[in-house]
Amino acid sequence: MICQACGSPVEGAFCSKCGAPVPAPPLPVYGVPQPIMVAPRVQQHLQLLGIFWCVYGAYRAMQGIFAALVLLGISAPGFLSGFGVPRGLPFMQFFPWMSGLGAVVVVVSAIRAVLAITAGVSLLMRKSWGRILAIVIAILALLNIPFGTALGIYTLWVLLPSASGAEYDAIADRS
Repeated sequence: MICQACGSPVEGAFCSKCGAPVPAPPLPVYGVPQPIMVAPRVQQHLQLLGIFWCVYGAYRAMQGIFAALVLLGISAPGFLSGFGVPRGLPFMQFFPWMSGLGAVVVVVSAIRAVLAITAGVSLLMRKSWGRILAIVIAILALLNIPFGTALGIYTLWVLLPSASGAEYDAIADRS
């Protein structure tokens, strides 16, 4: 740049010959990219995502308990009579093998509920392994229409991109 006061070459904010301040050069109108403001997506959505996973885990547990009660009611005549269901409905057949299926439903539902709640708590506490667990559980939850699908898509949108991984690692609790 050249000093406008004395005409000598300038390297800095002030002229070394006369000491006059050198104005900053104007920015060109074309060709200058505008800075992109990136919102911290993970940090904005992490608490809500953790709460959703805890609620979804409780929902899965209730769903499993209800399914097990229905399957046990079908397997044993009179099982649901304490709940106001009369014994021996004419349209309801009893299948003794359903009690085994009810036990499997309880175990699978309990495992999935515990995993969902663990993912939610780990996201809320910002554990370093919480992101990976939430992504794996989200992929499994995609098949559970409608709530699991919505929560799975939301989780993958927030946590799956590599930039989200770097952001989560920056805010993760390493203890």
